[in-house]
Amino acid sequence: MDKLIDDLIKLAFAEDIGDGDHTTLCCIPATEMGKSQLIIKEDGVLAGVEMARRVFKAFDPELKMTVFIEDGAEVKKGDIAFVVEGKVQSLLQTERLMLNIMQRMSGIATTTRKYVKQLEGTKTHVLDTRKTTPGMRMIEKEAVRIGGGMNHRIGLFDMILLKDNHVDFAGGISKAINRAHEYLKEKGKNLKIEIEVRNFDELEEALQTGGVDRIMLDNFTPENTREAVRRVAGRVELESSGGITFDTLRDYAECGVDYISVGALTHSVKSLDMSFKAC
Repeated sequence: MDKLIDDLIKLAFAEDIGDGDHTTLCCIPATEMGKSQLIIKEDGVLAGVEMARRVFKAFDPELKMTVFIEDGAEVKKGDIAFVVEGKVQSLLQTERLMLNIMQRMSGIATTTRKYVKQLEGTKTHVLDTRKTTPGMRMIEKEAVRIGGGMNHRIGLFDMILLKDNHVDFAGGISKAINRAHEYLKEKGKNLKIEIEVRNFDELEEALQTGGVDRIMLDNFTPENTREAVRRVAGRVELESSGGITFDTLRDYAECGVDYISVGALTHSVKSLDMSFKAC
């Protein structure tokens, strides 16, 4: 996965700098040295410090980064997270990419921490989804972990998740599950299997068929979720998904599900405000 991040950084620099940062190059001598500090401008959870380190190193290995606040820490407006020293040209050319990544990651971590705290006292964990920014999935999912959440699957390759369309095209719950097992045996793979169910009939069919590690309850009401937990009785992990908001999150958790997946952790968060200023 490191290669994906390295490729992302290269692509981002190519996108931003192109054939040169002519603004910086025209007015800053190549030998000019200086330092800049990352200033937090809004309360939240800091994420992306290690990514920032990778950005600076990729562009100019001679940049020196002194970190005061690590990933996962709760920060307040006015905090200084780190200082970077080196060539001023390098500081100016890495500024926007570093900020874009850190603001996005910190926004995700801040939102995730809010959801995690809402679940305190229950057995339920909050999961992310694949609803991520193309190309930035690895760092967005890392931000979820930094915020205290858990990753669902990374992509289509590390878990089998039989969703409604898979079930419908396969011809039903049992056929989808059985085909999944046949495929894993044929390919010699050992992947967990999760299946999405939309009603109690599909839930019962999934339980009778067996062979799944987790069942996703799609758009169940809290009342129906509680009944589903009763019927499953701990035989398989349960995940709630679909139509769940922050205000209803705890209602579902108190039904006794193991996980709640929340697309909003990554697809609609507000970036955390911060700036990178000369000091």
